[in-house]
Amino acid sequence: MDKDFANQTVVVTGAAGNLGAAVAAEFAGRGANLVTMDLNGEALAKAYGNWAQTLAVPVNLLEQAQVDSAIERVLARFGRIDMLVNLAGGFRMGEPVHAMSEATWNFMLDLNVRSLLHAVHAVVPHMLAGGGGRIVNVGAFSAQKGAAQMGAYVASKSAVIRLTETMAAELRERNVNVNCVLPTIIDTPQNRASMPDADPAKWVAPGDLAKVIAFLASEEARAVHGAAVPVTGLS
Repeated sequence: MDKDFANQTVVVTGAAGNLGAAVAAEFAGRGANLVTMDLNGEALAKAYGNWAQTLAVPVNLLEQAQVDSAIERVLARFGRIDMLVNLAGGFRMGEPVHAMSEATWNFMLDLNVRSLLHAVHAVVPHMLAGGGGRIVNVGAFSAQKGAAQMGAYVASKSAVIRLTETMAAELRERNVNVNCVLPTIIDTPQNRASMPDADPAKWVAPGDLAKVIAFLASEEARAVHGAAVPVTGLS
């Protein structure tokens, strides 16, 4: 594999999950300095404790001060941040909108939107000071329109898409590319267990999604700004 990310530093949030492992492996295999962030410090240490050129940082992305402190650790170790991949997020079915609880709404907005906002708030000023960078967010294919019992999830992932477009408009002339991917169901052990009658061959393999993310973070995508790229599997 070409080491096209050599001497570049990528920060990956939500790195302890299945997609995080695939994305981390893709970037590490291409020579990047890797920073893995997640709330679950034990899982981070288990997954990445022995990886070379890797800094594993436990952090609560809902606490801006913690995120800021984590980014200072990154800069102390690697000196700069070239790429930010916002994987942190999640899914929850919910009530119909007219009966939606405040807890469901806040949970989805926190997990999918506030985590992203805190990350870009901490990282983007350093990218600008360093001359540029690339940001890749994770939306959802289903967030392109409403869906029953998914109001909070769809709204939060729709916000990710709109924030991606907005950031791209704000930052493109400052050499920062901002794009997002829109996956369908990702093939994980958890999804297989929760949907035993489904055909996972129709889902998105984490490694395939990781390659799309890496492309959007690469020099080859330098002319791509504000894209929301559907990633819907092989079938």
